[in-house]
Amino acid sequence: MFGDLFEEDFSFISNNHYGKGKKSKPRESEPPAPRDFTNLSGIKNQGGTCYLNSLLQTLLFTPEFREALFSLGPEELGTLDDSRKPDAKVRIIPLQLQRLFAQLLLLDQQAASTSDLTESFGWSSHEEMRQHDVQELNRILFSALETSLVGTSGHDLINRLYHGTVVNQIVCKECKNVSERQEDFLDLTVAVKGVAGLEEALWNMYVEEEYFENDNLYRCGACDKLVEASKSAKLRKLPPFLTVSLLRFNFDFEKCERYKETSCYTFPIQINLKPFCEQTEMDDSEYMYELFSVIIHKGGCYGGHYHVYIRDVDELGNWQLQEEEDGLIEEKALRDTENAKETENPLAVLKGILSEEEAKQIPVDQLGQKLLEKKGVSWNKKYRKQYGALRKYLQNHPQIFQLSPDGNKVSLKETHKLLFKLDSHGQNLQHPSQKNDVQWSCEKKLPRPRAASAGCHWFDLNDSKVQPIKEKDIEKQFQGKESAYMLFYRKAQLKRPPEARGNPRYQIPEHLLNEMNAANTELQKKRAECDSANNGIDLHLHLSSCYKFHNGALHPSLSWKESVVDLTIDRRKTLGDLRQAVFQMLESWEGDMVLSMAKPLPAGLHLYQVLDGDELTLDGIGLADGADIFVWNGKEVGGTKVLTGPEHEPVVLNVLRLAEHNEGGKGQHFSEAQHVCSCSTSLAQLHSALAPAGGIILKNGSGADPEAKNWEVFREEDMKETVRSVGLRDGCSVLILDSHDQSFVNVASGNLTAFTYDISWLQVKNFCGGEEEQKHVKITATIETVMADIKMKAIRELQLEEELANESCLRPIGGNGKLLSPVPEDYTVKEAELKMGSLLGLCRGKAPTSTQLFLYFMVGSDQSCSPEMEIVVEETASVRECLNLMLEKSGLSGDNWHLRRIDWCYEAGEALSQENATLKELNVCRGDTLVITEGKLPEKGFLKIPIWWLKPSSHKKHGENAQDQVNGITWKMEALQVSAAAAPPGAAHPGLDLCYAGRIEIAGEASLEDLKMQALTLPCCQEQVVPLPSFLRAWTVDSKGPGKLLRDNKRRLSDYRLGARVEICIEPLQEEENLGPHELLLRVQMGIPGERDYSTSRDLVWDISKECTTWALRQRVASHYCLPADKIEIAKYFPERFEWLPISSWTQQISKRKRRKKQASLQSAPYHLKDGDIIGVKNLLLDDTKDFSTVRDDIGKEKQRQLALEKRRSRQERAQDPLFPEEKLPAKPRKPEVALSINVGVFR
Repeated sequence: MFGDLFEEDFSFISNNHYGKGKKSKPRESEPPAPRDFTNLSGIKNQGGTCYLNSLLQTLLFTPEFREALFSLGPEELGTLDDSRKPDAKVRIIPLQLQRLFAQLLLLDQQAASTSDLTESFGWSSHEEMRQHDVQELNRILFSALETSLVGTSGHDLINRLYHGTVVNQIVCKECKNVSERQEDFLDLTVAVKGVAGLEEALWNMYVEEEYFENDNLYRCGACDKLVEASKSAKLRKLPPFLTVSLLRFNFDFEKCERYKETSCYTFPIQINLKPFCEQTEMDDSEYMYELFSVIIHKGGCYGGHYHVYIRDVDELGNWQLQEEEDGLIEEKALRDTENAKETENPLAVLKGILSEEEAKQIPVDQLGQKLLEKKGVSWNKKYRKQYGALRKYLQNHPQIFQLSPDGNKVSLKETHKLLFKLDSHGQNLQHPSQKNDVQWSCEKKLPRPRAASAGCHWFDLNDSKVQPIKEKDIEKQFQGKESAYMLFYRKAQLKRPPEARGNPRYQIPEHLLNEMNAANTELQKKRAECDSANNGIDLHLHLSSCYKFHNGALHPSLSWKESVVDLTIDRRKTLGDLRQAVFQMLESWEGDMVLSMAKPLPAGLHLYQVLDGDELTLDGIGLADGADIFVWNGKEVGGTKVLTGPEHEPVVLNVLRLAEHNEGGKGQHFSEAQHVCSCSTSLAQLHSALAPAGGIILKNGSGADPEAKNWEVFREEDMKETVRSVGLRDGCSVLILDSHDQSFVNVASGNLTAFTYDISWLQVKNFCGGEEEQKHVKITATIETVMADIKMKAIRELQLEEELANESCLRPIGGNGKLLSPVPEDYTVKEAELKMGSLLGLCRGKAPTSTQLFLYFMVGSDQSCSPEMEIVVEETASVRECLNLMLEKSGLSGDNWHLRRIDWCYEAGEALSQENATLKELNVCRGDTLVITEGKLPEKGFLKIPIWWLKPSSHKKHGENAQDQVNGITWKMEALQVSAAAAPPGAAHPGLDLCYAGRIEIAGEASLEDLKMQALTLPCCQEQVVPLPSFLRAWTVDSKGPGKLLRDNKRRLSDYRLGARVEICIEPLQEEENLGPHELLLRVQMGIPGERDYSTSRDLVWDISKECTTWALRQRVASHYCLPADKIEIAKYFPERFEWLPISSWTQQISKRKRRKKQASLQSAPYHLKDGDIIGVKNLLLDDTKDFSTVRDDIGKEKQRQLALEKRRSRQERAQDPLFPEEKLPAKPRKPEVALSINVGVFR
């Protein structure tokens, strides 16, 4: 985390052995997790295949489908081994489905993978990440299976199990002739909207009749005329398995969007289909169906998640709810002590262990150790995932276990202790299933609880997760965002053979049984290897013969490879086993062998406790992976006695002393060395070893950082304390000050206080004389040193006249050599924000006081024209006073000036408009740069607004080049741009009939009428003849064109919220105008018949107070041109895209009833109609072409296309050029929905 904390060379310590902890193993090497208590396998989600998993689990738990698939042998389907052969016809999809079903039934893993199956579908990784509809998949998968099984005995598998027929009948009421049409189905699709449940939906479909009468008659083939008739539908043939698809997803035609129907929709567990069938003579049992699968969708219509509720017809799983499990075993234990043999439940195991203990209470950790000894596996390995931590499990059963107040000890309550009489070997805790057996289904058999009737157990299969549920939980899926989506019923008459119950191997082909047995054997082998690897620990044995003791710690006399021996051992073995293994490794060892825990420290290797108790396990004594063990005789190493234990730990201290004046360069403050001592060394001993007579020791309370700010002096009374007791640890710094350096330590009230900061240097350069005298010196200082003292020291070191002290100041020197603002002399180094080692310049001139500001200023923002000047002013001076001082210093006069701040581009930025405010109030700081700008600021509440003159749009003459219009270079435009020459640079708007008129200064409280009157006084506008302001139209300028239309001449400008940078354009009118708030101004232009062009645009005022719809606009435009509304077509023009968007006329054909509904406003998407929009009009009486585009639009689009191509080409060239960094490409648009498909070979 902190890298190399100490720069010591401990090369004898291997990077592979120390500080790494448990070795990390790649996840691919670990075998899959075994099945949980339900004994059922889930299916892994490949990213978006939850819909596939739900359907596959349903098919697996349809025993008749599963067994029919297994009945097809290799002689009909081929083998997967032959699939690579070019001429072999292998039916891969059925084979992969067989193999997947066998894995789900027999392979001991928590979840199976569908990657081989989806690969046989021809799906790519993108398809596996994309979610589809499970109802669509059901039909496509059945179609793929039918195609794959052509020519085999299973060719009719799908039809035999799922095929049904519906007959539609129309009965003539005159001749009673019956017209029939039969339809096949594999699933029934039923409505959800407006229906209470499945039975009501079936009643509407197959019981109620539809009548043809009045204006809606039926033509009878027998009568050969229109007659009254009735239409009905009935189920003619019922399949063994009925699939029902619920239409949860609908389309809202008003909102034009899809939505999910989440209303309540009930469906029964058992349903009688007799009322919906054509033939009803048979017994009721022929029509009874039972629900066995419910596929559930959670989410909305654009995404979500599928899982499935399934009834375990063959009782392959162990159904037991978690909250009932503990109570069930507790009841059995109280009723009969023989039932305590159930080892899979930890309750019985822990009871058995505690009942053997003679002591009243034992530590919880010891209980875990005894469990490891009895079972051969720890609590964390076997039970933690299902039951949680051991201590928490004991706390959750207070009726059985008695915990001490601190929770560290536990005992069995007396009533439960009497129930357990275990033999000395604890054999009744062993279970026969612990023997290694390939067939895991026998190994994991749990007692079947006394629960519901056989075959009524339900499970929730949610991808990899499987858990039992109650039948009543299905009712929760009637409604809501998580609700039933597909229902699967089976005929109640379908009975399962007794040998199939609880037997997952039933009807599975022999070759698949052998494959699964081999796979289970391999899984068990891998799990055993993984268990051994997880319990194996690497120990590092340090041999005493290869070490020597000096400087308070052990150091290798050889290289680390020769000094350390690695040993791997199982943590469940005992210390005696470890000692025996060491003896075998070191055959030449003589004498006693003592094993001690060791730990590499910065000072070297240090020894701790001796390992005793050969009967204890390595895990029990706390040996972890990577532990270090020192092998020695327990007394001495190389003839030197070694002190062990934490009280003799060696500590490495960083010893700092002030560097000499000429030592080091910029930023080097101390000389540094290291000293090793025992943590039990007293401060007096440390003082005598490090500090000279009269010296003192200071401790850095902030740790190992010598630059920290918290030094503390060790006082005389501290000398009896030890190094550890005063908080000195590895890496801590101590500062040794000789007697002449102690002037830097503050003394308050006779006691030595905290040393505020480290000592360092500041450099001072002389700027008071000529260039040849610019030498610099180093001055010792702390952060509390006052700048006046530093200046005096510098004057003395530079051997200057002391009178200079009153006429000089210190100024920091920037990285570019620029002299920065002088530092007030009453500031400390800390307040001046100076870094140690900073370079200061000693310059002539008085330094500003703490209440004064040193400022830079210039006239105009162009440095080449005006040099930067300096000034000192009081921070309480007003902006006007500061401006006058700057004008006086720069030799300027007059009141047509104002001050602005400098912005980040080093240009004139924000104006200091409050001239009576002080510099302090406006947050002007020391060292800021201000710009003297020509021009007087408007008074408060006044606006300076640029005014543009908007000429009427000039239409091109017949035959004029359309290219000129696109470029905006018509003769009239050229004339307008001449008048714009007086505008500021870049002010002219190319391509638009705008010319710059000038600026006006007007109060924010003035009205729009006042603005128009003042605009007419501008020189450019005086030539225009305007009788009244109501003959002018005012727009804001937006994107170099008219933007928002300003209405109501009497309204104040401040009410428009125009902003500080607003620009206004004025448009002259031929007649007076005063638009209301609900009147929309449009520019309409009629298409010229036979030409791709339009006549001159006209202004159209449209009242939208009642409605702003397509129909209303058509009526208004038609009345404007005196044409019928159904004989025109209209479209809105988007000039930035050179496109026309037709305003649809579909509302003309809708019924009167639907027209009453509120239609979408044209001011919303996609038209966003607003003032000034251009509306094109086509007269269908003269021009039946509906193409609104012009030649100008074609040229404009071609230019845009060429520009896009150039940009793309430039981007590609940059991407290929190694000199340019990789540019971030724009995000790809969302891909359209892709239809689901399964690729099947040809087998006909």
